[in-house]
Amino acid sequence: MLRRIAAEDPDRPAIVGRDARVTYGELHAKSRRMSAVIERLLATATVTDDPSGPSALPPVVAICLSAAFDTARAVVAVEAGDRILTVIDAQWPVALQIELIVTSGTAAVITDAPHLRHALRASGWPGLVFDLADLLDDGSSAPEAPTDDAPTDGPPIDAPFLLLTSSGTTGAPKAFLKTRSQYAANIDVSRAHLGAEDRVATFAPGPMSYSLTLYTLFEVLATGGELHVADRLDELWLTSRVPDEGITRLVTVPAAATTLVDAALRHPGRYDGIELIVTGGAALSASARTAASDALPHTRTINYFGTGELGFIGDDRAGSGAIRLYPKVHARVRDYDGNDLASGELGSLWVRSPSCSTGYLPATSSASLTDGDGWASVHDQGRLHGRDFTFVSRRGDVVTTGGHTVALDEVERAFEGMPDLGACCAIAESDDRRGRRIALVVEGDAPPAAELRRWARERLPSASVPRRWHTLPELPRTAGGKIRRVAVADLVMSGKGRP
Repeated sequence: MLRRIAAEDPDRPAIVGRDARVTYGELHAKSRRMSAVIERLLATATVTDDPSGPSALPPVVAICLSAAFDTARAVVAVEAGDRILTVIDAQWPVALQIELIVTSGTAAVITDAPHLRHALRASGWPGLVFDLADLLDDGSSAPEAPTDDAPTDGPPIDAPFLLLTSSGTTGAPKAFLKTRSQYAANIDVSRAHLGAEDRVATFAPGPMSYSLTLYTLFEVLATGGELHVADRLDELWLTSRVPDEGITRLVTVPAAATTLVDAALRHPGRYDGIELIVTGGAALSASARTAASDALPHTRTINYFGTGELGFIGDDRAGSGAIRLYPKVHARVRDYDGNDLASGELGSLWVRSPSCSTGYLPATSSASLTDGDGWASVHDQGRLHGRDFTFVSRRGDVVTTGGHTVALDEVERAFEGMPDLGACCAIAESDDRRGRRIALVVEGDAPPAAELRRWARERLPSASVPRRWHTLPELPRTAGGKIRRVAVADLVMSGKGRP
């Protein structure tokens, strides 16, 4: 699509940042020249053994840049050749950045972060480190960029081209590969169900290290749209970019959509041009959906469900909480022993679809992703009724207390809409008598414990009512805004929470 539009409509905007933009024609030409420079530089690199699999895998090139616009251009350039790209969060601790670089067998790193450069040199890592300026150098030593009439044959459709990591909400991030065919299956879903169309202006704010934002880059360019990027989520509600740039479609996390609703109430009319909001990465609560409908009555909202490993699974566009599976997705729910469960029973979701990855890199996780029959699971918990799946909680978020099974996400959802209550996180604490007990950790000021307890008893089974209550000034979150339950529990265990 990039090549075709670059030839037929070269002046069409492709990627738009706050202070810069690039057209399809410019992006095609520059990305091919940058790709050629990368190829020349890789030819001089020291090849390291790949701990993740066969040595026949293409070289891994990591991108760790501070600006989303620059990262997007670099992604397109790296993807243009037979290589595997990965985007590393510039805000991650340097030790974690280096760990991913080493365990994934990365051959080269494109970065503007001095601390990462220095740390890589000090570690003795043998790969290449260069910055974006090295790739933009149009010196005569660089090979000629491909012309429009050059052969279009590229890497095989089933070849891996992207290395992603799990969100890390329930443990250390795990790395896995995506093939071009798996991402093509996701893009088919976006085109058919999520409003990705020719010439649509989509805003996906936040770093390209967010898998949601990174995917939107591929999705938009593959469907002939224009992608508007921002380094920070808050450019969505703190600036006037939406009306100024004619944005009609928004792709973001539910927390950002909720904050946008507040901004829409403060600035009537500013966001009326948004026709569709697509959210992913977490559930969009019924109260948030209602607030969006009230503040933006002409805007449709779709909350999709999926994971990087499994791809798109389904979406909830009616606000009922039931996730309707996409046509090519097959699903079943199993118990901890791998046995299929009856309709409506709580268990782990297993899926089989064209977008599923096949496994994690062994150097980052020993966990299995698929079984011998091609069914894959990240052990999200929920209930299946025909083609409708009701998500309950992420892996590790279902606990047993006093002989009862409790889903921590369901505990949290029971507190949605409680007056004067901010964000909250349910955790499990050790209990000498019950084994484990449920506790609720609230961000910032909270209603008295008696009011919290009364609210919970009116909405939850007895076993699910929290036994303890804590507050923290701020709940730890991932880069994508998800609350990190394990980190919350660690803070409470270390005495940081206030009863």
